[in-house]
Amino acid sequence: MDELHIAVYSIIGAALLVATITDIRKREVPDWLNYGLIFLGVSVRGIYSLIHWDYVPFLEGLIGLAVFVGLAYVMFYAGQWGGGDSKLLMGIGSLIGIELSVFTFDKFPFMLSFIINLMFFGAIYGLCWSLVLAVKNRKMFLKEVRKLSAVKKIKKIKIVLAIVLVVSFAASFFIKNIAFKIMLLVFVMLAAIGLYAWIFIKAVEKASMFKWYPPKRLTEGDWIADDVYIGKKYICGPKDLGIEKKQIAILLKHKVKKVLVREGIPFVPSFLIAFIVNVFFQNWFLRFLVPF
Repeated sequence: MDELHIAVYSIIGAALLVATITDIRKREVPDWLNYGLIFLGVSVRGIYSLIHWDYVPFLEGLIGLAVFVGLAYVMFYAGQWGGGDSKLLMGIGSLIGIELSVFTFDKFPFMLSFIINLMFFGAIYGLCWSLVLAVKNRKMFLKEVRKLSAVKKIKKIKIVLAIVLVVSFAASFFIKNIAFKIMLLVFVMLAAIGLYAWIFIKAVEKASMFKWYPPKRLTEGDWIADDVYIGKKYICGPKDLGIEKKQIAILLKHKVKKVLVREGIPFVPSFLIAFIVNVFFQNWFLRFLVPF
């Protein structure tokens, strides 16, 4: 590991540790940390390129920043991450860069491995956090599960899935192709699991992720759950994908008492977990894809 990677990994590790603490405690990642990370990424790689008179490290950093900007925007507008998470990812991208010389079937670049690890461990982390919330708020959670299960549309989907499952299971006895038989049963089972996973996620969300906040407690990027009007004038709501400072100022000016906020899962800890795994076991998943 050369001095560039030691510096890059040290900066990312320290930044993710601070971001994890602030995300858990305050449900936000400070802008100074995010923009500072982007600045450091460009600066460190730029200085390294000048010292070694080699433009490649700087170029790799710029490409890494561009790739993670694209990924961050997709996740933000899909409603999966908040603004702080997205900007933090951009900073990580500028530091990690994308290794132009490393891309073989048995070795992925650090950036690609990080993305795979982030999605994998992020999903596990999100599931564990949701389970904790479900247990913590079990009365409300069970109430929401019953309420969602009683919806006519959900009932119809359950009946259809049950019929499809029975028919598929019966048909599997007459299918000689083992691979096709397994694929058919797996597909039907995944469809059933998907429905109950949706019910679980929605129940957790409604039972534990909606809270009333006075405007003074709002921070830029908070997801407002209901439309807020002052008179007939729209101020903020779910379609904004995060409240802005000027909207908070309007709420304070007009002395709005409270607004309903959707609290997301503090996702930054999964960034830290994925990064640590990536540093020590970068391409671990290739052992399952390429066993020999």
